[in-house]
Formats: sequence, structure tokens, C-alpha cells
Amino acid sequence: MNIKYSRESRGLDVKRPAMSIGPRLDHLARLLGDRSRADMVSALMDGRQWTGRELAHVANVTPSTASSHLQRLTDGEIVRAVSHGRYKYYRISGPEIARALETLMIIAPQAAPRNADARAINATLRRLRTCYDHLAGEFAVALVDALVVRGAICFTDTAGSVTPLGVALFTDLGIELDSTLGRRPVCRPCLDWSERRYHLAGRAGAALARHAFENGWIVRHSDTRALEITERGVIAFRDSFGVDAQIFRAPGHGT
Repeated sequence: MNIKYSRESRGLDVKRPAMSIGPRLDHLARLLGDRSRADMVSALMDGRQWTGRELAHVANVTPSTASSHLQRLTDGEIVRAVSHGRYKYYRISGPEIARALETLMIIAPQAAPRNADARAINATLRRLRTCYDHLAGEFAVALVDALVVRGAICFTDTAGSVTPLGVALFTDLGIELDSTLGRRPVCRPCLDWSERRYHLAGRAGAALARHAFENGWIVRHSDTRALEITERGVIAFRDSFGVDAQIFRAPGHGT
């Protein structure tokens, strides 16, 4: 006897629903999968506001092409356009978007530097850089280690807190933990893409980075996310946190 089974009876009904339910990761992949848009987003991860023309230069495209890319990123809520007078600037939409992008960088393949200048920038990025509005890289991870040892912060894999000792330390340094930023946590571990360990994010991380910039402890390296620690910063990080920042400076800096 020949028995014929339908596709449905064999569990082979492969019809898809007309609309997928849940997050559309394919949309996000297409949005970030373009090299020019990816380069623009990477540049914006320094936490600053960039003009369309500046981002066009970063992505090596014409201003009109950059405008089209930026419109897609804006529509996708990855970046936000901000107008200042006659000029329009772009920035990452917010801390949670920056956190998601930094996490994606952990699983993204790392491009090998193609020349000496690129290798130097890559090494500087790994030593110290911005991750949106806070510090990242080898030095930032060492700074977290020092804060934990001093009992200033407590970290788990999912949460963090500033202890009373930490509040006193920040206050003594004149670092204010901004309480006007809604529900953003005061202290949060952020997984570092180059170190695979945590650096300090949240309001405390942003306040510390802002204080370091304002007091000349760190300066930006060219037009990248990379940062350099100044002579003043070497002294300040040593005296304030017990971290030897000199070893995280670029070769050629004096001791």
C-alpha cells in the first residue's frame, strides 16, 4: 500500500508569517552593514557632535552621499541630528545606543592596520579612548581596578555602585555625579571591546571623563577616539587614584 504524506503531516510546513514578530535584527544589520555608515558611527563613538561634512571626510564619500547615509541612521534612531544656528550636527542617540554599539564591537572582526600611522593610532586606541562619554581601553580598565581596590566602587557582571568611600573621593576631587540625567545609573560596568574586561560607565564614568578633560589630564589624539594622558594627568591619576599613568602613554613621552 502506498501512503502519501502531505508536507504538513511531515512537519514541513515552511510558510512564514506575513510579518515577523519581535526585534528586526535584519534591519539593524543592513543599517550598520554599510562600510561608510559603519565608519561614521565609529567616529561618533567619541561622544562629540560632528557635521555632515566632517563625517563625509571620515567615510571618504561626497557630502551628498553622507547626507543620505546620515538620514538612514537618523531614521533608524542610531544617530540624532542637532541644529546649532545654520549648522546641523550629528551625535549618537544616547548612552544605551552607545552601549549596544560598543558591545557589537566586541564580536566584530578587528581590521589589521595597513600602515605605520594606522598601527600607531590602533595602539593609542587600545591604551585609552572615549566610549561615548566615558573612558575605555587599557588605562580605563586599570583605573577601575584601582577604584575597586580602594573600595570606591563595587562591580558585578551586570551592575555597579559607588560606595560611600567613592562618593567622598569624587567629592574631594570636585567630581559631581549629575543627578539630572533621568534613570541613567550612577555606576555601570561596560565591557571593553579591546580588553574584554569592564571599564566605568554611567553617570560616574561620564563625570570622571569630563573632569579629566576639563582639568587637562587627557587630550584628544587627532580626529579619532584615541586619547593621550598629559604630564598633569600622570600626576593627577597617581595622586588621586594610585594609578601609574606613565606606562599607558605613547612611546617617546618623557618620564
